[in-house]
This record gives sequence, structure tokens and C-alpha cells, in this order.
Amino acid sequence: MSKKACMLLAFPTWLMGSLNSFILTYFVCSLNFFGFVEIQNFFCELKAILIVSSSDTTFLRKLIVVDGMFIGSIPVLLILASYACIIRTILNIQSPTGRWKTFSSCTSHITIVVLYYGPAMALYMQYSEANSQDTILSVIFVTLVPLFNPLVYSLRNDDFLKAIRKVTHG
Repeated sequence: MSKKACMLLAFPTWLMGSLNSFILTYFVCSLNFFGFVEIQNFFCELKAILIVSSSDTTFLRKLIVVDGMFIGSIPVLLILASYACIIRTILNIQSPTGRWKTFSSCTSHITIVVLYYGPAMALYMQYSEANSQDTILSVIFVTLVPLFNPLVYSLRNDDFLKAIRKVTHG
């Protein structure tokens, strides 16, 4: 990939992420709170902050849903479109072994994508009060995906697998 293509992909992503964070931070900073309040979540998650606010959060809740649809849907649609192209290419591979090896490489990536986007979209694309289910969804996409990501990709690496076999079989 050329440096120009990389920048054309990275810059809009960075810009949208920064702009999105700035807008949400601005609105959250304008909320009022009753003194010291403990948030019932393992991190300072946006929906959990809205619960402890003494301000009317209707607009911000609606903004989060629309934002979740926009920020969540565009990457998922682009990923699905790229996988449609990849699957079409895989189906054109003549060798069943080559087709299987290529497809199995893709499944590790799509597993991580589903583990991240599924819970994230379920959390932010619903207009509701935060609940215990939201905490579970947050744990999945905030902790489990980064935890499993290196493992999933390492299992596709032949050198890593050889090292594991060497350690386990002496």
C-alpha cells in the first residue's frame, strides 16, 4: 500500500474520530451533576454518565443513537463490502486447499470484527437507560476484543504455532 493510499484511509478516520469525541465531550461537559456520584460501571462509559446527570439528557441520548448508527454502520458496511469482494475472489481459487486456507485466514478477522461491532452497536444503537446488560456489552468490546485480538492473529502465524508445539512437546 502506498503512503498516499494509507493517508487517504487514515486521515478521514482520525478526523471523524476526533470530531466525534470533541462533540460528545462538549455535550457531556455541559451537563449538571449532583455533587459526588459513583458510576455503576467498570469505566466512565457515556451512557453511565448520563444516568448520574441532573440535566435533561434526552437530546444527548438521541444523539448517541444517531451517532452510533452513523459511526457504527459505515465501517461495518465497508467491512462487509470488502468481505464480499474477498469471498468472491476466494471462490475463484481453483485449489480446495488454497480456498480453505484463504477462507480460514479471513475467519479470524471477521471473528474480531463481530466481537467488537456486535456489542458496540447493540450498546449504542438503543435508546434506553444503562443497565447491567450494557456493562456486559462494554466489557466484551472494551476488554475481550483487545485481549483476543493478538491471540487470534497469532494462531494464524506458522512461527508462533511452531514455537508453541516446541514448548509443549519438548
